[in-house]
Amino acid sequence: MIIKSVQQYTDVAIIEQVLAGNTALFEIIIRRYNPYLYKVGRSYGFNHQDTEDLMQETFINSYVNLKQFAERSSFKTWLITIMLHQCYRKAHKFNYLKEQTADLLPDNSSFMFLPKNHSNTDDAVLSREFNKVVEACLQQLPQEYRTTFALRELAGLSVAETADAMNTSGTNVKVRLTRAKAMLRKAIEKTYSTEDIYEFNLVCCDRIVNGVMKRISALRS
Repeated sequence: MIIKSVQQYTDVAIIEQVLAGNTALFEIIIRRYNPYLYKVGRSYGFNHQDTEDLMQETFINSYVNLKQFAERSSFKTWLITIMLHQCYRKAHKFNYLKEQTADLLPDNSSFMFLPKNHSNTDDAVLSREFNKVVEACLQQLPQEYRTTFALRELAGLSVAETADAMNTSGTNVKVRLTRAKAMLRKAIEKTYSTEDIYEFNLVCCDRIVNGVMKRISALRS
């Protein structure tokens, strides 16, 4: 069940409650950070299903290791760092980085990627057009530029948070973002806003919440 007025709970307050045994509040964490983790996974080159799997593993990993969270950085940064490590391990293990990005957008992804205020009759055309633009641009980006762009422009992290998550300097983040924008802006932003990229649908959010909470319940029993 979705918990109302979730904005009144800070991350630290939720963590304290979860560690005290109120695990139901972990749903707030999942819903709050689902969109961020989804954008990270997709920017790394994984398809929709693999990204959802990585998100679930990230939330479970964070839950199991919640006591190890130190407030040296924000919880969002800590969680995204876990997701990045999950992505790296999966990419390294299955050699994803050498694969073509033709399957980056799943066949049934039009409900997530269409611009706002579109008409039903234009869905198919707009989806094909948008997919081509995104795929063509992403194929040209090195992984570190793609991830930097996703964290800064799509997930909304600050320079410091992005640098912390990617274990690099703020200067490197700024340079990578500038170069990524130079490659992507002309092709994408003249037609689509950054908010249209890698949208995470509410239905998908519910699926992640249910999957993670079931596994947490199993861990506690």
